[in-house]
Amino acid sequence: MAARRRRPQTVLFLFLLLPLLLTLASCTGGPGGGGPSGGVPSRAEASGEIVVASGRDVTGKNGIRQQLIDAWNARQGSSGWSARLVELPGSADEQRSQLLGALQSGSARYDVVNLDVTWVPEFAEAGLIRPLGPEAVADPGDVIPAVAATADWRGERYSVPFNSDVGLLYYRRDYLARAGVRQTDLSRGVGWDELHELIDQVDADPPPGYEAGWTTQLAGYEGRTVNAVEAFASARPASPLTDEDGHYRAGQDDLWAGLTELWGRTVSDDILDHAFTSDEAATLSDFADGRTAFLRHWPYAYRTLHQTFSEAQLGVTTLPGAAVLGGQNLAVTSSSPRARKAAELIRFLTDADSERCLLDAGFAATRLSAYRDDRRRCTHVAEPSAPSASPSATGEATDRMPRDKAGRPAYAVDILLPALQHAVQRPRTPLYGAFTQTFIAELDAVFTRHTAPDEKLVRHVDEALRRALPD
Repeated sequence: MAARRRRPQTVLFLFLLLPLLLTLASCTGGPGGGGPSGGVPSRAEASGEIVVASGRDVTGKNGIRQQLIDAWNARQGSSGWSARLVELPGSADEQRSQLLGALQSGSARYDVVNLDVTWVPEFAEAGLIRPLGPEAVADPGDVIPAVAATADWRGERYSVPFNSDVGLLYYRRDYLARAGVRQTDLSRGVGWDELHELIDQVDADPPPGYEAGWTTQLAGYEGRTVNAVEAFASARPASPLTDEDGHYRAGQDDLWAGLTELWGRTVSDDILDHAFTSDEAATLSDFADGRTAFLRHWPYAYRTLHQTFSEAQLGVTTLPGAAVLGGQNLAVTSSSPRARKAAELIRFLTDADSERCLLDAGFAATRLSAYRDDRRRCTHVAEPSAPSASPSATGEATDRMPRDKAGRPAYAVDILLPALQHAVQRPRTPLYGAFTQTFIAELDAVFTRHTAPDEKLVRHVDEALRRALPD
């Protein structure tokens, strides 16, 4: 009898407990929940703070990324939702290690991570980020196709392109004019042979402070890999190092062609000696100080350099040969209990308006409309700007970046967009970290200018890459 008297209480307890259990399952990766295998949590997410982990914003303190997050926060009103940007210190390689460690150990509470495009396969394969539904991206057909391809892995969307990147060639118009070059506008593009000829002309009567024709990023970090991939892709456009699944597919003939191209670009008197120990900051400084006439760099340098140089002094064009695609994509972590709202934040940060804001502030936008639609304006942020663009003490704007009639950076439509559309990707593989570290180490012989490409070097690089990227 006692058992029968307690049964209604037990049934009532289970009846009351069931909704709680279902809610917990939806937030912790249970069936249909938000775990690594997919899906999103229940709509009944509790309000709270969405933490966004990202590398340094190249537009400066309180840069455009922070401004966009502030704009999203303002829209939330009294809903109880907000977002906070956490900038990770160190180089890109160090940031990758920090994010991997934090997400694998659960030592940091990140809901959204801003990943380099090369990291997406690795984080997806490890189950650290979750597949995203259509609610995370507005008008996917507006994203530049080459850029959109960086967002997926094995047929599923794991991220949304935030800002893009591509290698460009900056040059000193005034140096060319001083050397007697009649056509100092190189926006039509140049090949390597023409580039070397122009350098020879500048070398014949060098301006004060000038040391060498060009510089780029060849220190032992990701910049070295980027420059090497550009050389390899230029030498063998139809023979990438890996297939679409990240398996190593290059033959020794491909390696020979790539190494020879790399050797020809870097082992000459045309390149600044500092290049072999330089990263982005060092090469930008060398060029700005007048030590070279040409510089391989990224789009954000356009705004930075124009704070020092006038249009009569500075020009930019596409790289000779292939240019590597860079950039960062936003993804929702598998551990986030706020996945639905995090996806909403990503949609806002990557929509057409935000992309125009990013372009105006100096990033490479990921959407075609940012470049092609003159009616599109940045309305999320009142006046998108880096600190260098703020008014001076006299009230005069200090941002000297040239702009077109629609307010975009002047080079955006004719130079930046075509460069992005034709850019090449680095190998897409979950083992990208192993690949780039191997590539960097094996190319020491070339970049220290001690060993010209020969059969032994080709064989050695081939064997090392096969170990780093096994089938």
